[in-house]
Amino acid sequence: MKFIYNSFILSIFLLFGCSGNQSMQSQNSPIEATHSITTEVLAEGLENPWSMAFLPDGRILIAERPGRLRIWQQGKLLDESISGLPQIWENGQGGLLDVVLHPDFENNGWIYLAYATHEGDKGNTAISRARLQGNQLVDLEELFRGSPLTDLSYHFGCRIVFEDKNTFYFPIGDRGEMNNAQKLDNNNGKVMRLRDDGSIPEDNPFMGVEGARPEIWTYGHRNIQGMSKHPLTGELWTHEHGPKGGDEVNIEQKGANYGWPLASFGINYNNEIITNDTSLSGMIDPIHYWVPSIAPCGMAFVTSDKYPNWKNNLLVGALAGQQIQRLVFNNNKVVYTEKLLKGFARFRDIRQGPDGYIYVLTEGPGLFFRLMPEKEDE
Repeated sequence: MKFIYNSFILSIFLLFGCSGNQSMQSQNSPIEATHSITTEVLAEGLENPWSMAFLPDGRILIAERPGRLRIWQQGKLLDESISGLPQIWENGQGGLLDVVLHPDFENNGWIYLAYATHEGDKGNTAISRARLQGNQLVDLEELFRGSPLTDLSYHFGCRIVFEDKNTFYFPIGDRGEMNNAQKLDNNNGKVMRLRDDGSIPEDNPFMGVEGARPEIWTYGHRNIQGMSKHPLTGELWTHEHGPKGGDEVNIEQKGANYGWPLASFGINYNNEIITNDTSLSGMIDPIHYWVPSIAPCGMAFVTSDKYPNWKNNLLVGALAGQQIQRLVFNNNKVVYTEKLLKGFARFRDIRQGPDGYIYVLTEGPGLFFRLMPEKEDE
């Protein structure tokens, strides 16, 4: 299904609304602009879509933050949502967040969900898994619930990325209490690592450390809403929201401290200084940052031959920035950035599908579409 009018409008943004610029951290010359891209709109009218997952039979799961899991099938978004979801707390930035298939899904059928849940008027981020039977989730298991619970309505994270068939990572934001990010006795402001059944790997960095949560992999984060494995190195890359300025791209290293709130390139929303330090000994500096903030959300490395000029580049969605940024790296240094679809919508998720195309979710308007490279002139 192709919406010609919408595709035309989006194409105009891509052809004439894109801009390329040097990274603030690079002295290299910008790379030449790539050939043009069009879009194919697959569904409209979504309410705060947050993530997508591609089923082996060609169907696509789409999570909407208010607590609905939808199915896109044969060119159409089905009206009836999937039943049997866990208790989801739609509260501010909280709700149904990520949906991810187990790497061995075709054999075990597990679907993993990240979402906000609550006990009374307080809650935090949780991870569950279930299997899809018809239009219903069955065999639901809660694997993890973040601690401490709070009544604050923001900084829930959350993305899920499998390291392999046995372990996966996910982040929880600082939940609005920034100092928790530096404390190892809680899950807020951290990246966690669990086995696929929810148990804790024995080689986690804080296993056996007195007073530390053993599921923690890294700490010192504000609010991660983008996470992906590098296609060549296998490293875990993340991006996170800074305050007013200071959004970051990081490479996660076992047991490392990423500085928040002791080191940051941003300031508070009321213009007060949070810290005078942008780098501190013993803490990991970001490999890239944005000032002013773009509010990054969703990220994907491009490995497909559909976009030959984008091979191994990183695509980052932006909420406040209302754009997709294409980041080109050389030895983990950003040498070029390009803004795509600037000013069009709030970009929530970006994924490369099994067919090699890049799929995108936006809110305001709530769209599901894919980027289609135009054929070269013959």
